[in-house]
Amino acid sequence: MTSQSEGVQIGVSLSSLGYLLAGLGACVAILARDLNEPTGRLALLSSAFAVGLVIVAAVGPRLLRIWSIGVVLRVGSLVCAFGGALLALAPVYAVVVVGGLCVGLGGALLVLVAPLMLHGPTAAARLSRVNAVSSAAGILAPLTIGLIDALGISGRVAMLVAVPPLLVLAVLKGPDIQAPALSEAPSGHAVGRTVALGWLRVVLAVGVEFCFVVWAVARLVDSGVTLAVAALLGSSFPIGMAVGRAIGPVHWRGVPPVVIGGSLAIVGTLFVSLLNAPALIAVGLVIAGIGVAPLYPVTLAALVAMPGLSPTRLAALGALASGTAILITPAALAGLARLVNIRLAYLITIPLLVVLFALSRVRPAVRSSAVAH
Repeated sequence: MTSQSEGVQIGVSLSSLGYLLAGLGACVAILARDLNEPTGRLALLSSAFAVGLVIVAAVGPRLLRIWSIGVVLRVGSLVCAFGGALLALAPVYAVVVVGGLCVGLGGALLVLVAPLMLHGPTAAARLSRVNAVSSAAGILAPLTIGLIDALGISGRVAMLVAVPPLLVLAVLKGPDIQAPALSEAPSGHAVGRTVALGWLRVVLAVGVEFCFVVWAVARLVDSGVTLAVAALLGSSFPIGMAVGRAIGPVHWRGVPPVVIGGSLAIVGTLFVSLLNAPALIAVGLVIAGIGVAPLYPVTLAALVAMPGLSPTRLAALGALASGTAILITPAALAGLARLVNIRLAYLITIPLLVVLFALSRVRPAVRSSAVAH
């Protein structure tokens, strides 16, 4: 299998996952209405997804010793498709949680193999291109959900759109290659500190992104628009993400790309938080999406590329970082929203970005003489 066909497969898988994740925020509001549940309780949907990521982070390296990358890709696609179908058709709250868990488990397997299939000197740019396609697919989710809901049908059935391409991937033969062998984890204060910093950067990047993914539609509803209109306007954030990832990481005068992107995200956050006109909130979501877009690809590529450490082990750490972020930050925003309101709660993303800026200026301490892959 050529590298181009492998890129197509991982692109299709992450595009389907991107569609499901972009629809998550709209589904939270729609499920609360359909199942007559408090919106805050549906925050467990993102938590279930995060638990799936954490589980895969724990067992992923062992799976990659047993299965080829192609098998992991196929299994992840099948489990993710099943979870998407459950979210679309769930009649009760418990089934929704199971659906979120399955999307997390399957999606984590896809996220786990993506950097292993695309790693190398140009990993950040290649991950950005793949994620640009994923973000473009994600634009369709809130638009489709909003249109279907406006027709009087529950908009969450639009989640079924992602199921067929995932099922196709589940039956196609994937790349018959093994992941790089796990090395014995290097020890030492410098190595541990560098890995911890890289891991924390991914946590912060994903945490900021999912605050917008999960709660953008709820913020728009809070501004006074109907649920269908909020779902349509909710496409503003994935539109910004698609634009930002198509542009890729921006390098200017030695300023880290995460600082440039994060600064733009802060501007978008201020629009979303301090203004209450739906059109201006949508503008803020676009700005925030452009700024947030490079944060995850850049921080993940930097983590996986650390010299002297196994890419498989570091990819699993990347999945753990994503799971940790999704488990904590959207729930923290929801908790703040109960104490104050969702407008002010959105400001939680600013200190997260400021910490990310500070960590991005810390130089890596891993030496090239560390244990080889």
